[in-house]
Amino acid sequence: MADDWQNAMDHAVALARRAGEVVREALQHDRKVMTKSCSVDLVTQTDQKVETLIIQSVKEKFPTHRFIGEESVAAGEVCVLTDSPTWIIDPIDGTTNFVHAFPFVAVSIGFSVNKQMQFGVVYSCLEDKMYTARRGNGAFCNGEPLQVSQQEDVKKSMIATEFGSSRDPEVVDKIFSSLRNVLCIPVHGVRGAGTAAVNMCLVASGCVEAYYEMGIHVWDVAAGSLIVSEAGGVLMDVDGGELDLMSRRIVAANSRTVAERLVIEIDAFSPPRDDAPPLKP
Repeated sequence: MADDWQNAMDHAVALARRAGEVVREALQHDRKVMTKSCSVDLVTQTDQKVETLIIQSVKEKFPTHRFIGEESVAAGEVCVLTDSPTWIIDPIDGTTNFVHAFPFVAVSIGFSVNKQMQFGVVYSCLEDKMYTARRGNGAFCNGEPLQVSQQEDVKKSMIATEFGSSRDPEVVDKIFSSLRNVLCIPVHGVRGAGTAAVNMCLVASGCVEAYYEMGIHVWDVAAGSLIVSEAGGVLMDVDGGELDLMSRRIVAANSRTVAERLVIEIDAFSPPRDDAPPLKP
């Protein structure tokens, strides 16, 4: 079975590269933009094209596997993580970046069995950086091993976060409250690549000490979560509890010391879960 998962991972890496080619080609042309939940929750034809490419290819090679895909869920498919082998796909993590040609755009492919991530692949297309992790085998970028930062003094740390797509004033107030609290620890700085997957890979690479966010989705963080943990990092909920990939809340850090210090400052809120039953009309 382990070899089967390695075959699946090799296929995921190849698919991520093919998807990256599609993304880079699309950046040379007009990008037709649509919206999903609100005017700033963007989707493009390229998102849909890449997800279809990945799912169709996986179905041919692994016909019994299940899928959770960002655009499939947006189209009405149920978002449920079971014990079955499941591919968790974000065809373009950083769609707003893509629309504006801001140079951090990633293809994210996670693979779960028994609700546990077995491998993660994040391809930062415009940087040509392929981040990979296999459970128990470490994390890599373009084949070179990754290791989180050894800095345990949060006051000497760089932190990553994002503002999300909600424009609800109460949510925005919570986001800025957390940002103010974290900045005033004080930390060296706060940054954001505009993609959860890349932010998590930056933690795994040792470039930033931690990343936190509320409002992300399982497809944003599934692959990156394993890359962080295999690089020696820790994962937890924003309240300090165990990470729940469906909760739409995450802290990924180089150490428990830094993570727990951040948790104190986060003004937490709970977005609707990814696996929540759809609202009845």
